[in-house]
Amino acid sequence: MTKRIIVDPITRIEGHLRIEVIVDENNVITDAYSSSTLWRGLEVIVKNRDPRDVGFMVQRICGVCTFSHYKAGITAVENALGIQIPFNAQMVRSLMNVSLVMHDHLVHFYHLHGLDWCDITEALKADPKKASEIAFKYSKNPIATGADELAAVQEKVKAFANAKQGLGPFANAYWGHKTYKFSPEQNLIVLSHYLKALEVQRVAAQMMAIFGAKQPHPQSLTVGGVTCVADILDPSRLGDWLTKYKEVGDFINRAYYADVVMAAEVFKNEPSVLKGCGVRNFLSYAEIPVNHNETLYSTGVVRGGDISKLLEVNEDLITEEATHSWYQNDKALHPYDGETEPNYTGFTDAETIGPDGNPLKTKAIDMRGKYSWIKSPRYNGEPMEVGPLATIVVGLAAKNPRITKIATQFLEDTGLPIEALFSTLGRTAARLLECKLSTDYGIEAFNSLVANLKTGDQTTCAPYKIDKNKEYKGRYIGNVPRGTLSHWVRIKDGVVANYQAVVPSTWNAGPKDSKNQMGPYEASLVGIKVQDITKPLEIVRTIHSFDPCIACAVHLMDTKGNEISQYRLDPIAMNCKI
Repeated sequence: MTKRIIVDPITRIEGHLRIEVIVDENNVITDAYSSSTLWRGLEVIVKNRDPRDVGFMVQRICGVCTFSHYKAGITAVENALGIQIPFNAQMVRSLMNVSLVMHDHLVHFYHLHGLDWCDITEALKADPKKASEIAFKYSKNPIATGADELAAVQEKVKAFANAKQGLGPFANAYWGHKTYKFSPEQNLIVLSHYLKALEVQRVAAQMMAIFGAKQPHPQSLTVGGVTCVADILDPSRLGDWLTKYKEVGDFINRAYYADVVMAAEVFKNEPSVLKGCGVRNFLSYAEIPVNHNETLYSTGVVRGGDISKLLEVNEDLITEEATHSWYQNDKALHPYDGETEPNYTGFTDAETIGPDGNPLKTKAIDMRGKYSWIKSPRYNGEPMEVGPLATIVVGLAAKNPRITKIATQFLEDTGLPIEALFSTLGRTAARLLECKLSTDYGIEAFNSLVANLKTGDQTTCAPYKIDKNKEYKGRYIGNVPRGTLSHWVRIKDGVVANYQAVVPSTWNAGPKDSKNQMGPYEASLVGIKVQDITKPLEIVRTIHSFDPCIACAVHLMDTKGNEISQYRLDPIAMNCKI
């Protein structure tokens, strides 16, 4: 007999995501549905606005991916107007991007995804001295793992546990789950790094603020270049960025890398983390220029997980459809021609498994109809996974020397075969490798900037003109921390005539299409066995490996002021787990 499991909301993400799965009599997931149930947006707001203001508006699509959308909006307009920005401006944007990647991935692993791997309650049983010794197995010079430091961490969490409210911010979770594999000592190591990362991420945010004026929502980009002229001409400001870059990079190499290597060793025989890659088509795009000729990322498509073949990207083959999305027009349309008229059809009556394991009457998505505010992007009619795993897979297929080096080293350090990349574990590892790409090679952009300034070139912005009698169209396509992002703009009469954003989590979290093809989220869950249907940690861990950003994925709203839906917490949501 099949059962329906509902996880709503998925916590420790940006935005609102609901996952529904069907499990068979052995608790193996046979079908899955990814649904965004809240709607927000900005694409309509930028219409009829000055194109020079677009970047500042669209960066509000998300409170996490702020620089990503900011840069995308600015670059899309530059592309439409045919502007080639100065080299100095290009390198400054690269340094801001490097800062973002290091900050974003660090925070994701420890503070959003880490508790899917680390059992806090088991850490309380650890021997700090033994844990300190174990840390040296994974790093020649471990950080925040001295016996006294680990004992202090343990006491801090014990204080939470003994308090009236229990574990405080760690209270509501699936502790004790069978798929947690770390020893008590290993859990304590990760917990210590969790707390240390709270300090380090602040330094990473400061890196962005040096050239961005503030973080989040930096203010220093403009159509044509950058405005932080005084900062890049001040050696002390450049030195400050370099110091912080080294400090954050040190933690990434001594803690983040070590913890993922440890996880790969311990979890390599856990079936649920060796699955989680149902869509083996990958799309990635060049990003982060480090000199006049090279970028850290590569462009291309890999189909069927075959890294021996790299396919060129044809932008004309990118479409979005709404067969199972709450919009009127179901047709597969190119982003330049995208339509977004709401058609909310609501939920249906159904039965699910309650927190106590007993059947529970509830509202559920309409599996045969429309069930998400996210559209279904496709490339040549096929779903594509985007994100760090795509970055690494496409990079290997492109024989990108930097990506090949760090990926090969990781596989050697863990003893994992390359096939292991195509999994929840592999996706989590790929995010580390993408972070390490910026950590190890982001300095090249810094050196290029300094070298160019020494030639006497201080240009930071290119001149341009917007002819109100001409029509323009342009786009940005590149890679951001959560994957391939594109912004598409049409300009007419000197103002924005149409605007569409196709974001990473739309690619990954979109619902089934007209051919019943699942998106990456849905496909990643099929085949996973859920050990305890009242504690579906396997579902949460797999979805978190994508680093969902649903606020980005659902970014358009009804401008007529009509009520689209009401959002109310039901008993299942009220008992949701972290």
